[in-house]
Amino acid sequence: MTEFLAWNMDLLRTVAAMRTPLLDAFNALITHIGDETVFMIVLMFVFWCVDKKRGYYLMMVGFTGTLLNQFLKLLLRIPRPWVLDPEFEIVESARSRAAGYSFPSGHTQNAVGIFGGIAGTSRHRGVKLACIVIAVLVPFSRLYLGVHTPFDVAAAAAAAVALLLLFDPVYRRIEEKPRFTAGIFLCMILCALLFRRYAQTQQLLAVSQGLPEEDLANFAGAVKNACCMLGASVGALVVYLLERKYIKFETAAVWWAQLLKLAGGLVLVVGVKSVLKAPLYALMGADGDAVRYGVMILTAGVLWPLTFRWFGRLGRKKADTLQ
Repeated sequence: MTEFLAWNMDLLRTVAAMRTPLLDAFNALITHIGDETVFMIVLMFVFWCVDKKRGYYLMMVGFTGTLLNQFLKLLLRIPRPWVLDPEFEIVESARSRAAGYSFPSGHTQNAVGIFGGIAGTSRHRGVKLACIVIAVLVPFSRLYLGVHTPFDVAAAAAAAVALLLLFDPVYRRIEEKPRFTAGIFLCMILCALLFRRYAQTQQLLAVSQGLPEEDLANFAGAVKNACCMLGASVGALVVYLLERKYIKFETAAVWWAQLLKLAGGLVLVVGVKSVLKAPLYALMGADGDAVRYGVMILTAGVLWPLTFRWFGRLGRKKADTLQ
């Protein structure tokens, strides 16, 4: 194991030797594509404006991937590269956003999962190529910045690809087998409940053992993430059932109406996320995040799509007049 860690650190030093101020700035920008916020924006764009079926697919891959990623972090508790080797220097601007344990890389799993999913389901070569480039650049940025080892990145990428393959048959049959699809969401809820229980147990053990504050913060973060994914998974199941039976929205609209739809929906969902945070946390603690994320998903999948018929009609009258 010592030799394996040394090999990982040697590779990181090789990548670090490439650093320049320009590349530092470029990779610091690229790495944000793996953030939760970008995942949310891309997912909503696909779900609202491109293809609902593909949106459900990305939800399954993204939500399950987050649970798996957080479970492995908590189970293995592998420190960040600069903790493994105090002499190793990272790009300092990346330190503040590199909290928690190192293995596996969450940014890598997000990027490979969502952009790999789009690449695998898109018919447009340009879209495929762009998504593949992003799915490669984000993992490399984690190495370049020095916040993950090659092992962290490779394992996260492999996990994302495995989930894409696992859920691909579900994606192909979402419309044919609705009960099976609903069952997948139920399994995700169960996994989130189990992980929440595991994270809370580990957090209590960490407190009783008097572990350092950094470890306690990691356990608290895991409990928070478990609650978020529990709420998101419950919300996804409710959205799937209600949308399929009652709402049945169409994604089609003229391009500028799509932009308005996306912008308005993002403002609404982010507003719900921000407004509910303080009161729900005050009332329920970390469990408030389960409610908050559930409401966010319901807002995105049930409430906002009620406006899509109106967005779909925008520009039609003008087009009819021209004809």
